[in-house]
Amino acid sequence: MSLRNDFIKEVKSIIENSRAQAIRSIDHFRVKMYWDLGRKIIEEEQNGKQKSEYGTFLIKKLSECLTSQYGSGFSKRQLEICRKFYQVYPIAQTLSAQLTWSHYTICIGIENQQKRLFYETEAIKNLWSVRQLERQVHSQLYERL
Repeated sequence: MSLRNDFIKEVKSIIENSRAQAIRSIDHFRVKMYWDLGRKIIEEEQNGKQKSEYGTFLIKKLSECLTSQYGSGFSKRQLEICRKFYQVYPIAQTLSAQLTWSHYTICIGIENQQKRLFYETEAIKNLWSVRQLERQVHSQLYERL
């Protein structure tokens, strides 16, 4: 007995859609995790009322601790990006589940808030990949419009 091609296509579509949803869900949790890490770093820096050197020390030591337990992904640079992420997006509800962590790493490099919002909105509306977003930022789409 052979299977109908349209049946196989439908089954494959179910699997592919579910996998894509799982990846988006995982990335949304990763974005939230990095936001929470940034929040905790900022809170620790401010509660200690320390000078900025404390922040550098804090991130360096935290990176060593996390890397030894969880492996790569928690470098000093990554934790600095998490800190900046929280500073740029201090309200978690403003984060979009439609943007990935890679989208956000591009957006946090945009200092102008209106410009950043423009690129976020366009990325969501046009379903831009990370490469497309990066290309539009580098080609200065905001300034041209």
